[in-house]
Amino acid sequence: MEVKLNKAAPELLKTPPASMSGVVFGTQFSDHMFCMEWEDGKGWHNAEIKPYGPLLMEPSAMVLHYAQMAFEGLKAYRTDSGENVLFRPRENFKRMNRTAQRMCLPELDVEEVLDALKQLLRLDSAWVPHESGTTLYIRPTIVATEEAIGLKVSSKYLFFIILSPVGPYYSQGFNPVKIMVSDKYVRAVPGGVGYAKTGGNYAASILAEKEAKELGYTQVLWLDAVERRYIEEVGAMNIFFVINDEIVTPQLTGTILPGITRMSVLELGKMWGLKVSARRISIDEVLTGLKDGSVTEVFGAGTAAVISPVGALSYKEEEYQVGNGETGPVASRFYEQLTGIQYGKEADPFDWVESI
Repeated sequence: MEVKLNKAAPELLKTPPASMSGVVFGTQFSDHMFCMEWEDGKGWHNAEIKPYGPLLMEPSAMVLHYAQMAFEGLKAYRTDSGENVLFRPRENFKRMNRTAQRMCLPELDVEEVLDALKQLLRLDSAWVPHESGTTLYIRPTIVATEEAIGLKVSSKYLFFIILSPVGPYYSQGFNPVKIMVSDKYVRAVPGGVGYAKTGGNYAASILAEKEAKELGYTQVLWLDAVERRYIEEVGAMNIFFVINDEIVTPQLTGTILPGITRMSVLELGKMWGLKVSARRISIDEVLTGLKDGSVTEVFGAGTAAVISPVGALSYKEEEYQVGNGETGPVASRFYEQLTGIQYGKEADPFDWVESI
């Protein structure tokens, strides 16, 4: 795929933040973006790297009315040697294609869009932060752009990638968060789009997260929509439990996002010889385990936070402390290994890291 390069004028270039301290996650953006279009009969075309700026879209663009869209989230890292790298980027674009299949969007050529992303990253390489624990967040997105009000599959689409330098996703960094289990709302139903990374899934979760934050909790832990009993995932990450020295995460049933970090934790755990499994986990099993000490750790796993230890769970207005409320050894080990691989501090036995 030939990518047209349209650089921003020198006088319009912004200065990347010297420090990510105080910068709110996902609020600053680099100088350039990648865009390409799709249309019936033409396929993907007009691939271009151009200055970051507003999208030109008709008020009747179908994404604004029917939410036919998909997005992804991955990161570029600056290693200790000064090299910029990506972590398992093909898995993100493969997942984007699975979302595209569910949402009736045109699929991407994984190698072509990865090459375009690398071109964009090389142009805006100065935007990859240097500070420890900082990254350049990458947001690829597909939206339906046909000018029509009427529920159907769009005949036109826009794909774009934007870049945002970020620090830790949670303000407390790698410290335990408090999570509220939702028994009032549900996130996804069997046969729905729970496994797809599409905007409507996240919009539907905002009210529960707003109410949780008003009560002092960082995120919402979702239960299944049928029995309101089995644990699924947290709003921005998959969830893991250490139960009697076994690392357990909910199995993928079509209502849970198949996280890249989730997959990496399972693969690392198996390599280390730890007992890991994906199965149904009830909220009753977890709460009983927290009471009797058989559940010793709870932690989230996702691109934005990598590993996020959980210090407390709230369910039906009762709070349960996890262990001693501090970060546990299992979460610490996964965090140190994953970030070590991403920043070039640790060996990469799976070849997950790819040079830009």
